[in-house]
Amino acid sequence: MGIRDRKKPSSKNPPVFSHEFIIQNHADIVSCGAMIVLLGLMFEISAKFAVVFVTLQYNVTVPGTEESDSVSYYHYGFKDMAAVFFYMLAAIIVHAIIQEYVLDKINRRMHFSKTKHSKFNESGQLSVFYFISCIWGGSILFSDNYISNPLSLWEGYPHTLMSFQQKFFYICQLAYWFHALPELYFQKARKEDIPRQLIYIGLYLFHITGAYLLNLNRLGLVLLVLHYFIELLFHISRLLYFCDEKNQKGFTVWALLFILGRLLTLTLSVLTVGFGLAGAENQVLDVHSGNFNVLFVRISVLAAICCTQAFMMWKFINFQLRRWREHKQTQNLKKKSVNTKNKPKRENKENGTNETITLNGADAARGRKEKSS
Repeated sequence: MGIRDRKKPSSKNPPVFSHEFIIQNHADIVSCGAMIVLLGLMFEISAKFAVVFVTLQYNVTVPGTEESDSVSYYHYGFKDMAAVFFYMLAAIIVHAIIQEYVLDKINRRMHFSKTKHSKFNESGQLSVFYFISCIWGGSILFSDNYISNPLSLWEGYPHTLMSFQQKFFYICQLAYWFHALPELYFQKARKEDIPRQLIYIGLYLFHITGAYLLNLNRLGLVLLVLHYFIELLFHISRLLYFCDEKNQKGFTVWALLFILGRLLTLTLSVLTVGFGLAGAENQVLDVHSGNFNVLFVRISVLAAICCTQAFMMWKFINFQLRRWREHKQTQNLKKKSVNTKNKPKRENKENGTNETITLNGADAARGRKEKSS
């Protein structure tokens, strides 16, 4: 009789519409949904509905003069939710591409543990997003002269009209942070990490949506670029630390910039909301015209910003204390290992000297006996 092959059978594909099937093929499923929306643009019947998902709505054309051409601006409305949904699908697809073709290949080479694996993926994804957002947001700040003219942060409020780049920036920001919610399921996030991630995703959505709806888009853009730049340094430093644990200088630079960033955030917020808008002439609540410059709204905005900055500082202090404790523990372990290595050497030396003394004593006793005999 021939010998039977006792190898384990190859792993079967998970059943259709099971949790494992959806997780493994979520990018393909989402891309099919995005393709359906894009195919809708090809037919006249469905184009009216598909356009709402793909293009920005609520454009207003300002007629030009003899010296300048006409310019198109945008304001927000309910149809923006459709654009946020479509670009959320695009963010899920891009997330899967970066994960499969970049991060997974690095993880296979580095052989990280489970905790480092999840943190490395998180930092890798956020580094790409923060880098693109910093460049994109910085170009808007320079092109719209918000940096050269800081008074424009509050002058002419309400800022109901936005340029195409500015509105598209906010749509993509909301789409990205909404896409982070289903990614917790797709990436099989650990239970202990889910509350932390839900908190910072919720804070991002709360502040970005508030700046967008309250027509504080200029202040929100400046604060986002500042915050993203500091967070980019942190996640790049963490990526370098995972590759080589000796690379810890980046955390020191990040810690200094983090404190400066909190001070700048509070300073700009108080100047814009507490002094700039407080000194404006039009301080009447008018939802139709987009004017929210009243005392209650200003206090609520400043309270939300201050509470968020205080929460971030509290998390920052806990992070630094944890790093200090870990560093102290590693130093203590190194000292113990050095002491344990030195102890056997000392004992061997002491044993060697005792043996020579006893041998010399024995030889001397034998000599005395021989002389007496």
